[in-house]
Amino acid sequence: MRITGGRLKGRYLKVPKSDLIRPTTDRVRESLFAVLENLIVFEGISVCDVYAGSGSLGFESYSRGAEKIHFVEKNYLIYKNLYKNIDALELKEKCKVFKTDAVKFSKMKNHESYDLILSDPPFYKYDVYTAVQNFLKNNYLKKGGLIIVERSVQTEAKDVEAFGRKAFKKIGDSLIYLFEKS
Repeated sequence: MRITGGRLKGRYLKVPKSDLIRPTTDRVRESLFAVLENLIVFEGISVCDVYAGSGSLGFESYSRGAEKIHFVEKNYLIYKNLYKNIDALELKEKCKVFKTDAVKFSKMKNHESYDLILSDPPFYKYDVYTAVQNFLKNNYLKKGGLIIVERSVQTEAKDVEAFGRKAFKKIGDSLIYLFEKS
């Protein structure tokens, strides 16, 4: 898997062989970030990549100008791989990794606020609904901040019911949901 744009464009990320992750394809990431670049200025922002996996969404954000990236990943082997990617890209000073699940992270006290939260859970993982509610309720977003959630067309009916909104964008068989703090 490679980074698709920005100052790290073309750099490769290690992706562990695991049924527990489903990396966002290059095509979906390119399309998603083309949309995001029209919604947010990446220069100097803080980003949180939840259900981080290889860290591709966080690294794409950094590559486009984000200043600080936090990752949330609970699986030990995937967490270790994420650190290998941070080391390979020489981003130790810019990144922090939380080894916990999304819902626990979304309930933390004394947390930081972010300009952008990217969430790409496994398609049939439904705790993302609670995590998004908590992020909004517990002030994880700065004013004008965005939450982006990638889901599957196969989970659309359940997602629309739980999120109370239709997808913002469809890219291939991925649906993108957008939440903002006004």
